[in-house]
Amino acid sequence: MILIRRLQVKMIYTNSDGGARGNPGPGAIGVIVRKDGKILVKYSSMVGSFVTNNIAEYERLIKALQLASKHTKEVTCILDSELVVKQLLGEYKVRNPRLLELFLKVQKEQENFKIVRYKYVSREDKFQQIADELLNEELEKHGFKKKVFK
Repeated sequence: MILIRRLQVKMIYTNSDGGARGNPGPGAIGVIVRKDGKILVKYSSMVGSFVTNNIAEYERLIKALQLASKHTKEVTCILDSELVVKQLLGEYKVRNPRLLELFLKVQKEQENFKIVRYKYVSREDKFQQIADELLNEELEKHGFKKKVFK
């Protein structure tokens, strides 16, 4: 008798976004963790009162990895920051000391996984838009409204 074991799909996905109003200014992050199109976790928080967009982008990835580690050992992190993805893939150097500190935190978080993949997507991705909405809601909840241009 031959037993065939079904392969379990262990891979989950994160979409996350980080931003600062004013750049630098108050910053927040939005993260979703999902599997098979189903959202497992929605998360948002403030990350500082005077941060840059790039700092917020790294902070969101660190939180995404932390949240994903509670669900799996295989993750694909989907990001809308080409800079962060290219730095993580070694295509760009990390020259800013503050970003280097956060880059090293990402490296540390990766140790919790067997497989970590990074993928760049545009802001038009439907799951990326959810992460963007979470961060904007967080900023607005703390009184930091979007500037409207006429």
